[in-house]
Amino acid sequence: MVDSGPGLRSGATPLAVRMRPTSLDEVAGQRHLLTPGSPLVALAGDRSGESGSVSVILWGPPGTGKTTLAQAIARSSGRKFVELSAVTAGVRDVRQVMEEARASRDLYGLSTVLFLDEIHRFTKAQQDALLPGVENGWVILVAATTENPSFSVISPLLSRSLLLTLELLTDDDLGVLVDRAVADPRGLAGKVTLDPEARAVIIRLASGDARRALTALEAAAVAASQSAEAAETVVTDAAVTDTEDGAEPSSDEGEATGDEGDAAASAAPVITTDIVARAVDRALLRYDRNGDEHYDVISAFIKSVRGSDVDASLHYLARMIEAGEDPRFIARRIIVLASEDIGLADPSALGVAVAAADAVQLIGMPEGRIPLAQAVVHLATAPKSNAAYLGIDRAIADVREGKAGRVPKHLRDAHYPGAKRLGHGKGYKYPHDDEIGVVQQEYLPDSLRGAVYYQPTEHGNEREVSARLAKLRRIVRGGR
Repeated sequence: MVDSGPGLRSGATPLAVRMRPTSLDEVAGQRHLLTPGSPLVALAGDRSGESGSVSVILWGPPGTGKTTLAQAIARSSGRKFVELSAVTAGVRDVRQVMEEARASRDLYGLSTVLFLDEIHRFTKAQQDALLPGVENGWVILVAATTENPSFSVISPLLSRSLLLTLELLTDDDLGVLVDRAVADPRGLAGKVTLDPEARAVIIRLASGDARRALTALEAAAVAASQSAEAAETVVTDAAVTDTEDGAEPSSDEGEATGDEGDAAASAAPVITTDIVARAVDRALLRYDRNGDEHYDVISAFIKSVRGSDVDASLHYLARMIEAGEDPRFIARRIIVLASEDIGLADPSALGVAVAAADAVQLIGMPEGRIPLAQAVVHLATAPKSNAAYLGIDRAIADVREGKAGRVPKHLRDAHYPGAKRLGHGKGYKYPHDDEIGVVQQEYLPDSLRGAVYYQPTEHGNEREVSARLAKLRRIVRGGR
């Protein structure tokens, strides 16, 4: 028989849905959008539903609370609330909502909040149908999207709405949600106990996604309950077998067994790390985003790319992705690698790295793993050079040691009044006037004449740079 009451098995309603906040006060995270006087707070706080308000577009990754915020506003506000999904709604549905909203405003002075989920799935024509209602105040649009609105929402609608960006939930935010779900009557109602290590694993696996955290918790709770029931069945069967074999326990043994049985029956099933691993069907990596494993794995990743081992590079990339590492952190390290360890040996490496970082920001995860992998393979297989990196460090070392000197007069700014009287710019040779575009001229301060900072290697593109640089230095420095 299915238990339809609240708790561990409350019908077919997912735990993430049952635990939706009923007010903005219950919302975890997104505090930057919920400060006093903010558009969302003002919208939710209007009990009469008569004051004006601005339409908003909520943009953020899945599981960050877009639908939650809209429904919390619906429960708090005195306005009429209508919800549509761009997956199933069409132009006809939108126009019907607009007509009803106009009637509500004209007859009762009551505005309508229209929550439109997945607005990026609407065509241009469907989005155009929203404009009259938003423009004239028949509806206050609260739209949600996981894609960049600059590319997926038409400009007229964007200009009439506030764009609010939601951030990934922090580990602390997820911890609040998980703990609440375990204890709350709407959730698991205390029918399971969550081991601290299992709690940390669920939070890590969620990677800032509240829905993913609650789904993993629910799956682990069911698995823990089933394991406890199976263990109880084994104990019961063993007791029945002993009785059938004629083994009569003493009265003391019987009392002890009964007490132990009552304790076992009353104890709540415990969700452990092993149960979480079985429930979500994923091996649990030992990885702490703020601990030793974080630094060890990123160190191994960097050294593998630098060492041109593409397979090891992909392995450590996979470990970071599966452990829930922030993809923006990975992308930043790839950009640094492109300049620090590859440089001009392959000038395209930096462009590839920056493009991968932009792609991750645009499309998010899990698809973001693909451009990250492309960039890692490019960098790992590219020729390597740290010459540019060493060059700037040598220059900085000289500057810190006081080896700076005055800028030569012929290079100083000569545009302000009186500069030429001081000799600024006098004798400067304009390279474009020369037939080869390079002239003999001193550019370094006198105290640093002849200094060499950049020393190219013979790897990849730097081989050509090395030959050209030698010629340039001979011309510019007069054969020195």
